Amino acid sequence: MTNTKWALDTVHSSVDFSVRHMMIANVKGTFNSFNATIEADPTDLTTANIDFTVETASVDTRNKDRDAHLVSGDFFDSENHPNLTFKASKIEKTDDGEYNVTGDLTLRGITKQETFAVTFEGQGKDPWGNEKVGFSAMGSINRSDYGLVWNAALETGGVLVGDKVKINMQIQAAKA
Repeated sequence: MTNTKWALDTVHSSVDFSVRHMMIANVKGTFNSFNATIEADPTDLTTANIDFTVETASVDTRNKDRDAHLVSGDFFDSENHPNLTFKASKIEKTDDGEYNVTGDLTLRGITKQETFAVTFEGQGKDPWGNEKVGFSAMGSINRSDYGLVWNAALETGGVLVGDKVKINMQIQAAKA
């Protein structure tokens, strides 16, 4: 099968993250605005072209003050760096429907190579006859690698915000 163009269904997709807070709990958030260009054979992603863009100002942690701090210069600096981007450069099949997708992740103007574990979740037609595919992706990045170094020391030792950010994406796309 050859690569097919797929349009991201943002209503049925999500880009979520979690990070350690006070070294005792995880705080979760999501991005409400993102898009992707996907050209792929869903049954064999090894030849896929994947470009992903997330608007950093769309961060939502269910706390307006925290969200305002995250878009500030202390973190995403959304005014100067409005997007986080990922472009796949190498896709390796690891098992049936399982892949390691490696590519260039750019955040705050810094580009690093990152790898995400991607699972092909399935393919089918919706009630209106549209062909749909689903994928999940999981990985983690070190925020300090991208200049997100703001922190506060805790009286009891340790820091307020952990360095490792876990990323979880649920993706649904329709044949374009």
